[in-house]
Amino acid sequence: MKKSWIGKVAVLALTAALFTGCGSNATKDDSNESGSEKKLDGKLTVYVGFQEDHALKAIELFTKETGIKAEMIRMSAGEILAKVRAEKDNPQASVWYGGPADTFVQATEEGLLEAYKSPVAEVIDPKYKDPDGYWTGVYVGAVGIASNKQFLEKNGLEAPDSWEDLLDPKLKGEIVMASPASSGTAYTTIYSILKVLGDEEKGFDYLKKLHPQVQQYTTSGSAPGRMVGLGEAGVGILFAHDIIKYQEEGYDNLIMTFPEEGTGYETGSIGIIKNSKNQELAKAFVDWSLGTSAQELGKTVGSFQNLTNPNAVGPEQAVDLTKIKLVDYDIKDAGAQRQRLIDKWNAEVSK
Repeated sequence: MKKSWIGKVAVLALTAALFTGCGSNATKDDSNESGSEKKLDGKLTVYVGFQEDHALKAIELFTKETGIKAEMIRMSAGEILAKVRAEKDNPQASVWYGGPADTFVQATEEGLLEAYKSPVAEVIDPKYKDPDGYWTGVYVGAVGIASNKQFLEKNGLEAPDSWEDLLDPKLKGEIVMASPASSGTAYTTIYSILKVLGDEEKGFDYLKKLHPQVQQYTTSGSAPGRMVGLGEAGVGILFAHDIIKYQEEGYDNLIMTFPEEGTGYETGSIGIIKNSKNQELAKAFVDWSLGTSAQELGKTVGSFQNLTNPNAVGPEQAVDLTKIKLVDYDIKDAGAQRQRLIDKWNAEVSK
């Protein structure tokens, strides 16, 4: 039976224009270099790849701590890349905040980002930032598997803890994952599978076998977790921090596992859009996002990623990355191969 594929991509635009009366908080400890009130004039537009609750609170806190007015539009990473590309000659936003670094690598290669080495980034591990400053990591999140406890019990299954387990005939039409065409989560998953299997053709043979197992490819990378929690599907593939978020929200029927062969991870990043307005404001936002205040905000709004600033205190619920097997995720190669692999997936897997 022919499965349904991605529906029409809907971009949820949430805009929050926020004001503050405390000009004395304009730069705090993560300030831009000038500190000039004149350079803080204007309003910043940010494309955000976080979940909506985190995105809104981030903009609110940024304005509170810097005095800079801001608005945001929330999209998945692939959607942001497409929008930045479409607006290349007339950028409508200045900052891209959140989403896997490989999408930023592709944007860099297409000449869509502005280089900026934030002084705050000096404390961040080099493996989590571009050496030329085109993007800098703000969080790290591993790919995990979410399973519905009742579904497993009903079908006499254990929670899948390997990529091979996902090919079990009992899971046919019961798996949900996002589409790599719109979701950074899904591309991270696909690239991880190719790395685990060590060969592109073997990887695509696996993806072709996985395809009949998939009930739906969603636009959003986090959506599969909620669908599994609601019992709309048996198993979902998504980032572990999103699984934890749904567990914390009351979906205690979710079981989280990781593929024993190894799993990939994202380095959620931030970058400045090339030729955009308000470049000084954009630099101030990047500085702020890399500081402890911004990074510690996530755990207060249900975002449980690992943090890149070693001085920030991460959420206690976050996955201990030292206790799971991670693949050698090559961000630069993942970004360079991204469009080609997505095109190949569209042509050979989801045709």
